[in-house]
Amino acid sequence: MSVIAVVGAQWGDEGKGRVVDYLAADADLVIRYGGGNNAGHTVVNAHGHFKLHLIPSGIFHERTRNLLGNGVVINPPALVTELDGLVAAGFACDNLFISDRAHVVMPYHVLLDQLEERERGAAKLGTTSRGIGPAYVDKVARRGIRIVDLMEPDLFRERLATTLPRIRRLADGYDDAEMADAIDEATDEERITAAYLEAGERLRSHVVDGQALVDDALTRGQRILLEGQLGTMRDIDWGIYPYVTSSSPIPGGASLGAGLPAVAIDRVLGVVKAYTTAVGTGPLPTELDDADGAALREQGVEYGTSTGRPRRCGWYDAVAVRFSVRLAGYSSIALTKLDVLDRFERIRLATAYRDPVDGREWSTVPASTSVYERLEPVYEEVTGWRTDTTAARTWDDLPDGARAYVERLEGLAGVPISHVSVGPEREQMITREVDR
Repeated sequence: MSVIAVVGAQWGDEGKGRVVDYLAADADLVIRYGGGNNAGHTVVNAHGHFKLHLIPSGIFHERTRNLLGNGVVINPPALVTELDGLVAAGFACDNLFISDRAHVVMPYHVLLDQLEERERGAAKLGTTSRGIGPAYVDKVARRGIRIVDLMEPDLFRERLATTLPRIRRLADGYDDAEMADAIDEATDEERITAAYLEAGERLRSHVVDGQALVDDALTRGQRILLEGQLGTMRDIDWGIYPYVTSSSPIPGGASLGAGLPAVAIDRVLGVVKAYTTAVGTGPLPTELDDADGAALREQGVEYGTSTGRPRRCGWYDAVAVRFSVRLAGYSSIALTKLDVLDRFERIRLATAYRDPVDGREWSTVPASTSVYERLEPVYEEVTGWRTDTTAARTWDDLPDGARAYVERLEGLAGVPISHVSVGPEREQMITREVDR
């Protein structure tokens, strides 16, 4: 048996989808364990260029089963649209399964997400406004609607009828005349019932007892991949609060959201980009608002998969990655987008932070957001290799400067870098022999 958790080690958008797609060729089961359609995974393979928002990245391997775990929050109409897109592209998607215990993102969750962001004004969190946070709030408040409820139309109608009066009271409290039409639409009981029950019927054949499916795979000793979303710095407990997601992307969240014992996880693969990116607001110490930042964005095509928003870009932040390593206990790291740095004459990486107020040097991420906002990166500069790496297929194919950069990141992280990506295609993943 082999259970590998693939976890983002930065702010998200590290390239977990391309790593899972690569590893899924040898997997029996891929489980998406958290989040919703707020964070997408881009996968490029022989079949084409795909943007996945909910469906696990192992879907392109016909013999690999893919499960949306109980920890995911699912917008059924959005999932149907994504599923139909893959079917139209030639994938039957008979290998997709949905845990009956997963919670449902409702139209009023999207509405509340939008109203709350508008109310925050300049202090907004930069959410995707996909309703993910409010859906998790309802889950924790024990008033959520689950996929299993959607499979029982009468029960779904009953739960919806009970919920909508509270939502209307909440929405009225925002006193936002510009959102009046959106409020009416998001609380239209008849429209919601029709749309969600139709989506539920479309998804019914994919709905299973997720825990039973996972337990059977464990019993059979099958190879399982746990696919995370976002990254450690967006974790609800350990990220830059309140600029975080509403679930736990780290390995502890993988166990809960997939429905398997924590001790079943044999290996944790942290995914790290060769530089830093983030979507949304909040502190980002190495962010570049200059030509280098623009070059990283354009050469790396750094635009959100789910939203299309331009990502904030900066140099590699070894402090944040080291914090993630200590928290998540990675067995090794997969480094993505090394090729994006090919054209740079000089490359910088942050090895520490410095507080300009008292001169204190930080080697970890502080809990205080106000402190983190003012910290400045302490940079180390290396010479770029100025050589195209996209044709490299082995470690020895990489130029000396690129290998030196990877080895420096490895030393700063304190764990081996077992995979190096030099492009989006499957064959552009270099596997290194390392001691784990």
